[in-house]
Amino acid sequence: MNFESLQNRIIYEDNHIIAVNKLPGEIVQTDATMDEALCQTIQHFIKERDQKPGNVFVGVPHRLDRPVSGVTLFAKTGKALERLNRMFSGRDIQKKYWAITMHKPSPLSGALAHYLVRNHDQNKSYAHLQPKPGAKEALLNYHYIGSSDRYHFIEVELLTGRHHQIRAQLSAIGCPIKGDLKYGAPRSNPDAGISLHARSISFIHPVKQTIIELVAPPPDDILWTLFTRLQESRSYSAPPPTPYE
Repeated sequence: MNFESLQNRIIYEDNHIIAVNKLPGEIVQTDATMDEALCQTIQHFIKERDQKPGNVFVGVPHRLDRPVSGVTLFAKTGKALERLNRMFSGRDIQKKYWAITMHKPSPLSGALAHYLVRNHDQNKSYAHLQPKPGAKEALLNYHYIGSSDRYHFIEVELLTGRHHQIRAQLSAIGCPIKGDLKYGAPRSNPDAGISLHARSISFIHPVKQTIIELVAPPPDDILWTLFTRLQESRSYSAPPPTPYE
């Protein structure tokens, strides 16, 4: 286990929660592959770092898909986990993602509302405009940030948390995410991840009741660097002029 790498990826930590910048390819919680999950790595890390004699509690209130990178929040106490679970299910946590897509969206900004049907055998969700049996409503807002020569940068505000939601909904409007073969990209990324990054989450701390805003730097890549520069330029607003006296 590379604990030094994990230490460098911790975005926030206190006695109740810990947030880590997940790498593409890491799994948040144990699955059928039986690969070591990020929650287990964090358990081992805390146990060794803090020299804890007993078991270390690390709860998982939400998950990112394996090929997705970005801020991932864990609970260090049962109380924090219970409250975070309620906050995620109650949509009390604001989540923003960055996506690099194959095509420019039209319109450039908007709201998407679909009904997602999950196919468990394919591990894939299908987006429909009308309700279907077993479907779950999926809502998000998106904003076009800019483009490179070949790709396009979109910021997504996720309003619901459905299986493969952003991937399925962007694909449904003709904007598959770079590297996402499952949803229409023509080729994979070199790291086997996809160009979807959980950029930030903001919420009321489950115990301290203070406002927490967590931001995860994107992977070290020329396209993500350009995305960051464009977003910073877009977000910048000049101060108002000084009024004449």
